[in-house]
Amino acid sequence: MQTKAKRLLSLDVFRGATVAAMILVNNPGSWGNIYATLKHAEWNGCTPTDLIFPFFLFIVGVSIAYAYGTKKMDKPLHPALLLKAGKRTLILFGLGLMLSLFPRVFVDPIGAFEVVRIPGVLQRIAVVFFISAFLFLKLPPKKILFVGVALLVIYWIIMTFIPVPGIGPANLGKETNMGAWLDRTLLTEAHLWKSVKTWDPEGILSTVPAISTCLFGILVGVYLKRTDVDHPTKVAWLCFYGFLTFIIGMAWALQFPLNKSLWTSSFVLYTGGLATLVLALTYWIIDYKGYRRFTKPFVIFGMNAITVFFLSGIMARCLGLIKVSEDLSLKAWIYNTFMTPYFSPTNASLVYALFFVSIWGIIALIMFNRKIFIKV
Repeated sequence: MQTKAKRLLSLDVFRGATVAAMILVNNPGSWGNIYATLKHAEWNGCTPTDLIFPFFLFIVGVSIAYAYGTKKMDKPLHPALLLKAGKRTLILFGLGLMLSLFPRVFVDPIGAFEVVRIPGVLQRIAVVFFISAFLFLKLPPKKILFVGVALLVIYWIIMTFIPVPGIGPANLGKETNMGAWLDRTLLTEAHLWKSVKTWDPEGILSTVPAISTCLFGILVGVYLKRTDVDHPTKVAWLCFYGFLTFIIGMAWALQFPLNKSLWTSSFVLYTGGLATLVLALTYWIIDYKGYRRFTKPFVIFGMNAITVFFLSGIMARCLGLIKVSEDLSLKAWIYNTFMTPYFSPTNASLVYALFFVSIWGIIALIMFNRKIFIKV
């Protein structure tokens, strides 16, 4: 039997691999030349790329269970913990807005705020983190499970049964579903995803089931922290529940399709089940069996996950803004000079993405070796 819960190296590896994958898929050499596995599904369906964001929210949930677990029963500490969580939420949300505002905010501040995209990846992480942390501190695991399931059922009812105002019957169309209508109504088209402006993949309503993704991670984290269960038993039960949840998600998808942009309830169960299986496998290999030689490249990303993700987004935009010549950006120069002459278009695009990830791997390694860990 275990005597105490320890920090999970497997979780750091899982987090680091997820962040590295985020950077990889966000920075191809050319958006017109990408392998299918590195693209999001056009609408319904789920590619490996579609797994990345739900995996990260799942990891946030596991991290909440580890960070706040020992303090959960000390209720006088709750206000201070929630205040700290609130500050972290505001910082994350602010960083997300900064990514949306950059670089226009430095040239036209008023104009930038008038059209800034309010939803976003970091913004969703912020909101989901705070609500999930609050629920974890205030509710026992069984009630957290009930809330998570209830959110999925309520979202399913809203999306598939309630008519969309001004449009007609409930539907899952890109611009005509209830979530798209709510985003346009509350945020207006000026503050939505610039690629379409009529809906947002990180919209308001679809954030509700995203909370369930994080709660799923919390429940897994609570179980992993148990000191009265041995490692093999933990792995066995995690594999069982992960596979069961995955199957339920697949079955629900027959009526409520897998869809990352809508973050459908079936998508939550499908990705949550897969995330549980991945964590169970890495937990078995790394934390129980002790195979750790391969872990450092992932750990260095995981220890500064949000920082690396945010700064890589800023760097990517800077590379597109810096001009080598009148009509050639620094990014285009690197891509055209070192990638396109030597590889096929799709491979050249992938090599650039790997090059970009490698740059941030070096930066993350320097931070790791100097013990610079920026907690956002």
